[in-house]
Amino acid sequence: MKWSTIQLLKFRDKGLSLNETVDMSDIKKIDPQILDVSPISVKGRADISSQRVTFHLHIEGYLVLPCSRTLVDVKLPIDVNSTETFMLKANDYDQYENEEVHQIQGDIIDLKPVITELLLLEIPLQVLSDEAREKEQLPSGNNWEVLTEDQALKLKLAEDKEEKVDPRLAKLSQLLDQNKNT
Repeated sequence: MKWSTIQLLKFRDKGLSLNETVDMSDIKKIDPQILDVSPISVKGRADISSQRVTFHLHIEGYLVLPCSRTLVDVKLPIDVNSTETFMLKANDYDQYENEEVHQIQGDIIDLKPVITELLLLEIPLQVLSDEAREKEQLPSGNNWEVLTEDQALKLKLAEDKEEKVDPRLAKLSQLLDQNKNT
């Protein structure tokens, strides 16, 4: 998935079609939570002009990640469409500050780091297996339990309703209770 700018400029009038399968197993070194990566299918086209190269990519495959609750392996399907633009001249880069553009290193355009970034961005904060989604009871143990946001909010509201006495004023509170009873 590397091209020199000279190679790409030969396709300026025709454009370039992409249909490749890429081994992205190096991504496991970047993010240790990724247990496995399928071969990633990259399809699309490149629109080439004298100033920039725009890749229209469709990326498919899957990542294997641990379930956030049970640590069971979960296959996370990847299906991403992206448009990536590489500027061929460094001085043109300043004109496109508002757009997402890439600067090339030397005279080589390498799509592999871009694909790596797109894959990493697809990883959700919480990965749940089908079993963990269906199971309503969350993990718990000795003097601890995992709560959902709704459960935590209900618990906080219940605690707020209980009137708590400041420990420094506990004796005074007991004295007032005795006066009420008499």
